[in-house]
Amino acid sequence: MLEVNEIFGPTIQGEGKLLGTPSIFIRFGKCNFKCAGFNVEYETPSGKKKCACDSYYAVDMEFRDSWKIYNSHLDIVNEVDKLLKNFEYNYKIDIVITGGEPLLYWNDLEFQNLLKYYINKKHRVTIETNASLNIDFKEDYQKNILFSMSVKLSNSLEPLKKRVNKITLTKILENTKKSYLKFVIGDDFLEKAMTEIKDILKDIPKCEVYLMPLGDTASSIDKNSLEVVNLAIKYGFKYSDRLHIRIWNNQRGV
Repeated sequence: MLEVNEIFGPTIQGEGKLLGTPSIFIRFGKCNFKCAGFNVEYETPSGKKKCACDSYYAVDMEFRDSWKIYNSHLDIVNEVDKLLKNFEYNYKIDIVITGGEPLLYWNDLEFQNLLKYYINKKHRVTIETNASLNIDFKEDYQKNILFSMSVKLSNSLEPLKKRVNKITLTKILENTKKSYLKFVIGDDFLEKAMTEIKDILKDIPKCEVYLMPLGDTASSIDKNSLEVVNLAIKYGFKYSDRLHIRIWNNQRGV
């Protein structure tokens, strides 16, 4: 059973190494984190005020009634095909599997069938993940997935032992070719962030690292971006903007 919060696009990838690339997003519901430290304020369907990440509607189980259940990966494929029917592309559009935390479904047969379907059809498939869950690579097609690993730092308010899983980071980096790490940082959390990032990077394979500004509105991205850019330059990392938020704030389905 696959619980999907939303399927939308074509739109652009707003962050990471494929920023600006036309993509279809399949956003799964459920997450193993809350990330209250990211301070995105929202109200649940029952009227409770909470703070979480900017994808709270795919994280907080109070929104579960708005998610759609798919028993077959082909039903998801049909929904994606509907979105693509009015667009002409001379290449296979990127498929982005996001959440919530999509790796909660890694051991689900239909989730694997979905990944296999798009990889066999020559689409580029990205999984956006916090990379905290244990997974195994058992099939060759899984090695063609691009993992965009947004490992959480202490500003998420999640405990260290829960948010950093070096075994999984190592497995992903050893089994895939272009997967990378990205970290969300605010302008009040700079040098401490670098101490934590350096510790995470110890004892795992070398990979590309992106720093991203914290924020769920264009103004908050503007506020945080300069210091994060300077930090990336100082330590030799790459900077990733959050282009979708600059354009649409935190509007859903774009």
